Amino acid sequence: MMMIKPVRLKIGDTIGVIAPASPPNKENLVRGLEFIEQLGLNYKVGKSLYKVYGYLAGNDEDRLADLHRMFLDDSVKGIICAGGGYGTGRIASEIDYELIKKNPKIFWGYSDITFLHTAIRQHAGLVTFHGPMIASDIGKEDANPISKNQFRQLFEQTDVKYTDEAGLLEEKVAGKAEGQLVGGNLSLLVSTLGTTYEIDTEEKILLIEDINEEPRAVDRMLNQLYMAGKLQSASGILVGDFNNCVPEGELSLSLDEVLDHYIHLAGRPALRGFKMGHCSPHIAVPFGTFAHMDTSNKTLVVESGVN
Repeated sequence: MMMIKPVRLKIGDTIGVIAPASPPNKENLVRGLEFIEQLGLNYKVGKSLYKVYGYLAGNDEDRLADLHRMFLDDSVKGIICAGGGYGTGRIASEIDYELIKKNPKIFWGYSDITFLHTAIRQHAGLVTFHGPMIASDIGKEDANPISKNQFRQLFEQTDVKYTDEAGLLEEKVAGKAEGQLVGGNLSLLVSTLGTTYEIDTEEKILLIEDINEEPRAVDRMLNQLYMAGKLQSASGILVGDFNNCVPEGELSLSLDEVLDHYIHLAGRPALRGFKMGHCSPHIAVPFGTFAHMDTSNKTLVVESGVN
């Protein structure tokens, strides 16, 4: 499928802000919306943004309508999710992917939004962005300036270049790899298996990250991806942040042991230590564009996601 890159933003454009999963923290949301204005942008909010339906920001029909409405609105040049949580998988089968394909624009988020990244990329052919969100990241009082700066890539047609300046990247399996960058939250990637939206990793560079999962849960999910052929069919593997993925009991493998086992089992070039995921700072990358990784000099270069 030929990938569609959305048009870059310019000062004065309008952004749509939606909550396709859980309701965002309201105080953080206010600060996040102020940040959008600081970027020189205007914003429209989804009708369900402030709704609370248990752990969802409104019922499925409400959240789906917001997504469709923002893609249909010609005045909206990009869509940024307020936060993640849970719920995007519930609306995936009802999304009008042809509507998205005919009205391509920037779509940005991560965590539970991973399900939408995968579904939209594979069914609409649209490049999307894995990056920090308005309420859950940018709206926090201690939001990292580096995380805030990630939105600049939406205004400029420049590649994202990740080098090991901070000395955090670790070569796990030596080699070079290239292909579309795909992936996101491990839990959500596993939840696509066996569905119409099953993640396609064939000859692609796979990014994985997660939060608050014990090593045995990470083990279970990586084992499922491996048995489904998703790890070994990737051209390369990027290990992002696994925030607070620690054992609760004494009898446990460590996270390092679990990750090392499956990375070496897959046998694909692999780097670990990317500040991508539930971390601060959080480096944003486009999904669906061409990427190249080299473990020898610990670099990742991802083609710009905008035209």
